[in-house]
Parts: sequence; structure tokens; C-alpha cells
Amino acid sequence: MFKSLKKAMAVALIALCPLVAKAEYPERTINLVYPWGPGLTMSISQILAEAMSDELGVAMPVISTPGAAGTKGFLTAMNRPADGYTLIDGYVAPLVLQPLLGNADWTFKDFTPLHSAFSNPFAIAIRKDNDRWASFEELMAYAKEHPGDLRYSSGSRNNLPHMVIAKTLQGFGAVAQNIPYNADADAMSDLRSGVLDFAFINVAEYQTKPDAYKVLIVLSDLEGAKESFNGAPSIADLAIDLGLSGLAPMGWNWWLVHSDTPPERVAVLRKAMATAMARDDVQQAIKRLGFVPLKWDWDQYDEVVAQVQGQLTEMGNALKWEEEQLSKLK
Repeated sequence: MFKSLKKAMAVALIALCPLVAKAEYPERTINLVYPWGPGLTMSISQILAEAMSDELGVAMPVISTPGAAGTKGFLTAMNRPADGYTLIDGYVAPLVLQPLLGNADWTFKDFTPLHSAFSNPFAIAIRKDNDRWASFEELMAYAKEHPGDLRYSSGSRNNLPHMVIAKTLQGFGAVAQNIPYNADADAMSDLRSGVLDFAFINVAEYQTKPDAYKVLIVLSDLEGAKESFNGAPSIADLAIDLGLSGLAPMGWNWWLVHSDTPPERVAVLRKAMATAMARDDVQQAIKRLGFVPLKWDWDQYDEVVAQVQGQLTEMGNALKWEEEQLSKLK
């Protein structure tokens, strides 16, 4: 009887083998590991994940995994199997900036790209009723003539917005004092009350209180970035080249997978994400929230991100330049 049962099981397994062999990827939920806490940016990732889920026919939840300037999320994803069921929402901070600062032991080339996603342009703003400067050039001229007199904030010190602003000031030979804050909301409150002369502002803050700020310059030359700040001038309109271009002076993400992910699964994911990004409803949803959809496909990843890495290095030098200039004023 045992032999008969064993034979029957073997026959059943043989019968199932063709079904197993024909199973197509993906068969189950694909997780997107998001390296920050919930907020506007995560909402946009959820829009894109839902569109990609439509293309793949499986659920794609966005898993918030904040901590350590985004590197915790990366480590969490990298420690999961490289089977195509875990994607990384690859933001510039954990992908490029933290490795440059010595806080992560990977480079952007240690990941396999799918497609670029969207950017979060930065801007420099003053309070709405501040009529001291009619343009960004006038603000920079004042800062150059009165080194160290103006106070600004990028939120915390030595973050990406601070690096971008320091590079911008250096380009004009202007010196101002960066006032650090533990919370961006406190910096914005002090800008509106006149404690600060100018400050970094992101899309979310501007769209929440558009009547509270006068945006002097959008720190992006990407098409569509000016619309995020109601048509304010951008660095592309300046008469000088600040050495800031492409994705370097802003937040952005590129969806990634572990480098050991099987190529045939990578191909499926790339096709699905490219199709999702090309959908008009996805493009419009991203734009409505003030972000800029990105067009770069996987084969442009190395070139585009390498350019960011090079410019971030120069921005780090601008931070040192700012410190040296301020120390001379003491």
C-alpha cells in the first residue's frame, strides 16, 4: 500500500512540474521599500506603485522604512532576497550623498536601475511682504556687499539644500549665515516672521502656503520645475553658470533592485515601470502635487547619476568655502 501511495505522489508531482515551469513572474506581492516616513513624497511613490501594479497584475505596497538619512531603508531592502520581489525607492540622499559623506559603504553602481521616477525641486524664498529685494540677483548683490549680515536656513546644516545654497552663494561671491533648525516648520515660521532673511523652501511647503512666500529663484533647470513654484525664475534664467544642472541641485529618486536580481525579472520590472511612467494620468498626478516626472530610462542611469555625484562633490567644497568666509568675519 505504501508503494502505491508513493507512486501516486510521484505521478502527481510529475503532473505539477509543467505548471511550475510555466509559472510566470511576478506571482505575488512586490514590496517597494521607501526610505523616509509618510508624507507628500511617499504619496507620489504610492501613485506610481499603483500604476506599476496595474501593469504587473500584483499588489505593490509602499513600505515606509525611515532612519539614518535613508540608509536604513536601503539596508533593509538589500538584506532581502534578490528575487525581484523587493524594489528600492532610491533617493539621492541614501544613494549618492551618504556614501560621499562616508555614511554608507555602497555606490550607485551597486544597484540595478529600473527607471527614473520624479524630482522634488528646491527654491529660495523670502517672506511675501519683504520688498527689500525685487530679484534674486538683488539679494545676492546685497549679500556680497554686506558679507555675513544676512541670515538664512536650509533646515539642518550640511544637508543637501545647504550644499546647493552654499554653491549658489559661492557663484555670486556672496556670504550669509546659515541658521540651523531641528524642524523645517520652525525655520519657515521664522522666515515668515522676519527672523530669517531668506530660506530654502520645498514644493510641499510652498503649495501649502503659496501666499506667505515670494520665491526668488527655483534651484532647478529641469523643464517643469518653474511651474512647481508658480512660474518663478529658475537658475536657467540667470546670466551666470552656477555649476548646478540636471538632477544635482534637488531631491529625486530612481527605482532600483538588488544587483543580483535575475535579468529576466529585471526586464519585466523595467518594462512595467517605463509604461507606468509614460501614462498621462500618472504624469498629471505627479505634476498636480508639484513634483516633476522624470524621463530617463535605465540605460541612462550611470551617466545621469555620475553627473550628480560629481556636482555634489563640488557642493561639499562650497560648504568649506562658506565656513572659511564666515570665519574671516569673526
